[in-house]
Amino acid sequence: INPYKYRQPALNLPPPLPAASKRRVPAAAPRMADPHPLFDDTSAAGGGGSPPGRGFASPPPPPAASPFPPGAAFPVSSLAVAYGSSLATQGLDMVDRNINRFIPVGRLKYYFAVDTVYVGKKLGLLVFPFVHQDWQVRYQQDAPVAPRFDVNAPDLYIPVMAFITYVLVAGLALGTQNRFSPDSLGLQASSALAWLLLEVVTILFGLYVVTVTTDLTTIDLVAFAGYKYVGMIIGLIAGLVFGRAGYYAVLSWCCLSIFIFMIRTLRLKLLAEAAAEGVLVRGAKNQLRMYLTVAIAAAQPLFMYWLTYHLLR
Repeated sequence: INPYKYRQPALNLPPPLPAASKRRVPAAAPRMADPHPLFDDTSAAGGGGSPPGRGFASPPPPPAASPFPPGAAFPVSSLAVAYGSSLATQGLDMVDRNINRFIPVGRLKYYFAVDTVYVGKKLGLLVFPFVHQDWQVRYQQDAPVAPRFDVNAPDLYIPVMAFITYVLVAGLALGTQNRFSPDSLGLQASSALAWLLLEVVTILFGLYVVTVTTDLTTIDLVAFAGYKYVGMIIGLIAGLVFGRAGYYAVLSWCCLSIFIFMIRTLRLKLLAEAAAEGVLVRGAKNQLRMYLTVAIAAAQPLFMYWLTYHLLR
């Protein structure tokens, strides 16, 4: 028996590693810290001067507790609101006082206290004053009654509405003649208003020169001067319907009516002394009052013709 017949093949193993060297490798020396770093390291907990737990992507700290209970208003806001309210109240009071000095708002309510019955009677009185007998204004507790209770009391409702209607009728008259434009309508309104103010200022100056003691106010004069727009409207409508002949006929009647109305109304205001005594007070001063009354009444037809004749051609 051959003993080498069953010998196992040798394995191909790698050669053994050489023995490690006995010499030690020196450890790396630690790096010196940069004396001037560009950025602080805040990623580590407690590093870079940040409080603990404030690293990158850390949750924000809880808000500081408020010294005031939940839902309570700050005292500063309450004081600001109170101070603003007091300033607003003082401002409104100041505005009201200044307005009442020049425009008596409370007094204006009296001149607009009208109703439908009063307006109808007043328009009839302005067009047909010849049949009216009692021209005395009634008083109650030393104050004139409201216009809706006395047809002789002056009002501002009819003059204001008549002024607006006059401007609209003037625009209609210009439109029928292909002369209408927004500029001409505005010019007509401003011209009529300017003449009205000039008339009132002239009357006030005449009363000052004559030194008339009367209870007429500036608003009363505006009301009396504004009544002529009623006759102007009627004259313009008659001119549009019947032509120039109808215009002159109707306007002449309205001019005569407003003249009689102003004479009988103002003589009780400007001749208060004579009316109180029931006799005609003679004298130079009384004659001046008579002349002033006639002048005011005679100026109404002139203004009526001046403000309407150019609207019809």
